[in-house]
Amino acid sequence: MSTTRATADPLAALGSLPGVAESVESVRKAVDRVYGHRVMRRRSNAVTSEAALRGARGSAALSGADWALEEVRRRSDFGGDDEARVVGAALRLTAEAGQLLSIWRQSPLRVLARLHLVAAATGADEVGRPRRAGEGVDEPLIELPLPDADEVSGRLDGLSELIIAGSSAPALVTAAVVHGELLALRPFTSYNGLVARAAERIVLIGSGLDPKSVCPPEVGHAELGRASYLAALDGYVSGTPEGMAAWIAHCGRAVELGARESTAVCEALQRGAA
Repeated sequence: MSTTRATADPLAALGSLPGVAESVESVRKAVDRVYGHRVMRRRSNAVTSEAALRGARGSAALSGADWALEEVRRRSDFGGDDEARVVGAALRLTAEAGQLLSIWRQSPLRVLARLHLVAAATGADEVGRPRRAGEGVDEPLIELPLPDADEVSGRLDGLSELIIAGSSAPALVTAAVVHGELLALRPFTSYNGLVARAAERIVLIGSGLDPKSVCPPEVGHAELGRASYLAALDGYVSGTPEGMAAWIAHCGRAVELGARESTAVCEALQRGAA
């Protein structure tokens, strides 16, 4: 976010980048279509539950555990191997995210620590806190240069200050910045991708854009593919206006695809097929 730090509201400044307003409007229309579906008036809880499952599956896929939806639905034991642990962590995070909305605006760093604790599900010393000098990161699918612990601490504080101060920026912009910053920093020793995507979802829900959590962006990120995801992230890390706008547009497209997925769920429920 280095290109916008001089402004009073750097998140709002990002909203004026070329193409971002169009992405914001396209996302709003996609979300409105889901919320306008007749099934949402009667069975919104069922749509939310299915969106949570599909979102967790998508997030796990981006972290290297690309399981079929029915396998995620069927399994009850997620402790057997690395992939199973990733899927289990994604499911736990999806369930936890909705419980943290009231804390996010007051203490985002506390929420991030809680998300890592839930994902890791161990009592190890490094769990639930930002990594310290000399500690490595287990995030093999993201090969960007790793910021040192001092930079992580400073940028996390800056991100926290932006969230607590509030912004006039559209929810999509804030969610994209939170997601991108956490991926760029990889502040924890593990599960950073899962935590970053859970935080993106928290912003979208808490902002009121998707209050029932029926437009899972993780579904869209997975559908767009890991290569596209990482290429867009490179744009965010570059800090250029073009790169930032491309990352925000990518996140917007992911939300739209999540909305499309839940529209299909609504149609299936209407037909009695799901």
